[in-house]
Order: sequence, then structure tokens, then C-alpha cells
Amino acid sequence: MPFRYRLQKVLDFRINQKEEQLMKVQKAQLAVNEAEDNIKKNNQAIVDTKNGMRSADPSLYDYYDKFLKHLYEEAERLEQIRQQLQAKLDEELQKLVKCEQNVKVLEKHKDKNKEIYLNEEKAQELKQFSELGVTRFFRSKAEKSE
Repeated sequence: MPFRYRLQKVLDFRINQKEEQLMKVQKAQLAVNEAEDNIKKNNQAIVDTKNGMRSADPSLYDYYDKFLKHLYEEAERLEQIRQQLQAKLDEELQKLVKCEQNVKVLEKHKDKNKEIYLNEEKAQELKQFSELGVTRFFRSKAEKSE
């Protein structure tokens, strides 16, 4: 009879949980990357605005200052969003580590049970061969005595 792990359904369930958590981590990582891209775009807009201000008419400096102030506020807001998303990513990573640990525990348990099962199988085989040897010995002894 082949090896059958009695907690296989639990192991499969935990593996599925781990895969779902991995998907959540990937989504969180994409959100963080997107937030970082938005920050880079905003920083580039600040640089472009400053460069445009140098070649602009002095009467437009007030508008440039207001726009730059708006861009700096936007940069602060985007950084706060990035920090929130990074915190969420860290939390999801911790959950993923926990799921991986749960899976590893059951896999170790499965390996131990399989090893025990194989040892029992070997012992049973040896016992069977031993019985066959004893039977042959007595059969050959009976034939010799006849």
C-alpha cells in the first residue's frame, strides 16, 4: 500500500493560503512601485518647472511659485501614500513568512511520517523474507529426513 499522508488536505489548504498571500504581496509591491513612479514623475515636473521658470517672463514668477508650492505639497502627499503602501507591503510580507513557516512545518511532518512508513515497510519485508527462509529451511530439513 503506497504512502498516504493523513494531513494532506491541511497541507494543500496551507499551500493555497501561501499562494494567495504571495499574490497579495505581489499586488502590494506593484502599488509601492507605482507610488514610487508617481514620486519620480512629480520630481521631474518640479525640475522642469524650475527650468521653465529660468527662461520665463519675470511677471510669471508668482504663478511659477504657486505651481512649485503645489508640486512640493503633492510630493509630500505622494511620499505619505508611498509610506502607507510600504507599511502594508511589510505587513503582507510578514503574513507570507508565517504562511511559509506553516507549510514547512507540515512538509517536515510529512517527510518524517514517510520515513517512518518506509522503515516499517522495510521491517515488514524483512520479516516476510525471514519467514520464507525459516519455512524453506524446515521444508528442506523435512525433505532430507524423508
